[in-house]
Formats: sequence, C-alpha cells, structure tokens
Amino acid sequence: MATNAGLVPLFLMILIQLAYAGMNITSKLAILGGMNPLILVAYRQIFATVSIAPFAYFLERNMVPRMTKRIMVQILLSSLTGVTGNQVLYFVGLKYSTATIACALTNLLPAFTFILAILFRQENLGIKKKSGVAKTIGTILCVGGAILLSFYHGKVIGIGESSIHWGYAEKIEGGSNSSAAQSNSLKGPIVLVLSALIWSAWFIIQADMSKNFPVPYTSTAYMCFLASFQCVFIALCFDRKVSSWSLHDAMRLTSSLYAGVICTGLSYCIISWTIERKGPLYVSVFTPLQLILTAIISWAFIREKLYVGTALGSLLIVAGLYAVLWGKSKEVVIKDPDADHEAVVMPLPVNELGRINGDLKNDMELLSYLPSNGNHH
Repeated sequence: MATNAGLVPLFLMILIQLAYAGMNITSKLAILGGMNPLILVAYRQIFATVSIAPFAYFLERNMVPRMTKRIMVQILLSSLTGVTGNQVLYFVGLKYSTATIACALTNLLPAFTFILAILFRQENLGIKKKSGVAKTIGTILCVGGAILLSFYHGKVIGIGESSIHWGYAEKIEGGSNSSAAQSNSLKGPIVLVLSALIWSAWFIIQADMSKNFPVPYTSTAYMCFLASFQCVFIALCFDRKVSSWSLHDAMRLTSSLYAGVICTGLSYCIISWTIERKGPLYVSVFTPLQLILTAIISWAFIREKLYVGTALGSLLIVAGLYAVLWGKSKEVVIKDPDADHEAVVMPLPVNELGRINGDLKNDMELLSYLPSNGNHH
C-alpha cells in the first residue's frame, strides 16, 4: 500500500505535464484555425474563474483573512502580472512561434525570478556559496539557451514524419505552413521571454501577499475573476466582431474549456495536493517533461519540425533550470539542533501556509522557482 501511495503523486505529476502539453497543442491549433489569441485568453479566465471558485468556497470559506486595501492592491497587481500580462503575451507568442519553443522558454521563469529577487532584495546572491554559484550558472545557462533558441535555428533534425493523421490538423495544415515563416522570426520568442519576465514579477508580489492572505484557492479565484474583465477589455480593443467571439468551432470551445477548467482549476488543486505531500521541489523537477511531451505530440499530430537550435537551446534552458532549483534546494535547509546533520525544511500544507509561526519564507522562496507552463493561473 505504501508503494502504491508513493506512486500516486508520480502519476499525477506526469498527468499534469501531459495536460499542459495538450493545452499547448490545442491552443496552437485553435489559433491556427483563426481564433484570436487575446479572445482565447479571455475565455480561459472566465472558465478558470468558474472552475476554481467552488474549491475556494468549500475549502477556504472559514479561513479567509480580513480584506485590506494593501491586499486588494496586491491582488490587482497579481492579476495584471501573473494572469493577464503573462497569458496575453504567452498566447500571442504562441501564435508567432511553435508549441515546443513556447514550452521551452517558459522554463526561463526561475532565472528571471532569481534576478528580480536580487534586485528587490528578497534574496542574496551568495556567490561564495555553492548554492549561489549554482543559481548564477543556471541563470546564465537559461538566458544563453533562450538567446540560442531565438536567434539560431539550424538544420531540421531528421526524425522522419509521423504516420498519425489527425483530420483537424491536416485541415489547417496550409495555415500551419504559412505560419512557419512567422515562427522563424524573433517576434514569437521575444514576446514569450517577456511573458516569463512578467510572470516572475508576479512571484515577487505573491511572496509578500501570501504572508497576509494565505488562502491560495481564494486568491487565485480573485485574480482570475479580475483578469476576466482585464482580458475581455484588451481583446475587445483589438477585435469587436461577434463572429470572432463565437465558440461554434469545436476546437475553439475545446481549447478554451481545456485551458480554463483542466489547466487552471483542476491542475491547481492537484499541484497543491502534491506540494502538500511531497514539497514544491518534487513538483518542479517534472517541468522539463512537459517540454518533451509537447515536442513529441507536436511532431506526431501537427507535424512540427524540430530544429538543431531549438533542441540545443532547450537543453541549455533545462540544464539551467535544474541548476537553479538545486541551488535553491540547498538554501532551504536548516540546522537540526538535536542532531549532527542538516535537515531539509519540509513544506507546510498548502492550506496552512503562514499559520505555523507565521513563517512563509522557506516555502515561498522555493515555490517562487516552480515553473509550470507559463500559465499556472
């Protein structure tokens, strides 16, 4: 029974990364099919709000602290950075790039978070320590991988063509080919890098807000609710045609529901459950799996080609990600006064963050280096 219990978090994390990979593909297909990425983001926030609200109500209705002006401002800023800014740029970048590149550049999040944390004095560089050296080297590798991936494509890696034929993907194959030239431009990668940068700013805000408002489901529901209005307003500024907002197309409806309900509502609950039992570092090490799954599914279903530059850049980013996470994990260690060895600080249950000794420091610092798909909320 113990073995089976240990396999459950493993299975769930693999399933979550597969779900995120599927979101990248369905979103890309919806965009290639003519859906405005800004409208897709707006629908995602609406469906996400509806899906996460019940969890917030039933799990945290008796735990919500008193709302203050400071918390309201922080929630507003969190919705503008972690949800609206991040996702608008991510889906626009996805339009002018490929699902694999978008997924790879999401892993820049730990490096950007590390840089911003130093600038805002939430973290010390610690260059004389192994952990500081690892985070610095990891950041350099991540940035270097992003530059390589953006500026160099190289030859196509000869892995053959998939024998899988998906009718919808074949139907828009002409549009996919026409967008290939767009995906080779710098526009997509640059916008995706900005998405990761803005999302990292969310962690700086969240690290402070979580101390006074330690109810993750409720704060997420508030952020998605505010982001719904923000994203709808932005989308309407660029496209007011009723036909553009129609969800009559099966892929448009599927991608909107899938991104909002599965990749926000359900995934948030599963990730929180796993963090409670295994810790944030356990969850974060599965992130590169999403890149691999996205690349495989993209190749199999939408005939996406893999370039040498994309592969090398992705490898550098993943190596940098693990270096930063290793360095961070070494810092989340305390000295056990009753033992002769160091003990790793175990994270508190998600619903109890900030309730024991009022200390969120260790958990929030490591959680701030937890990338998912660039669209955690």
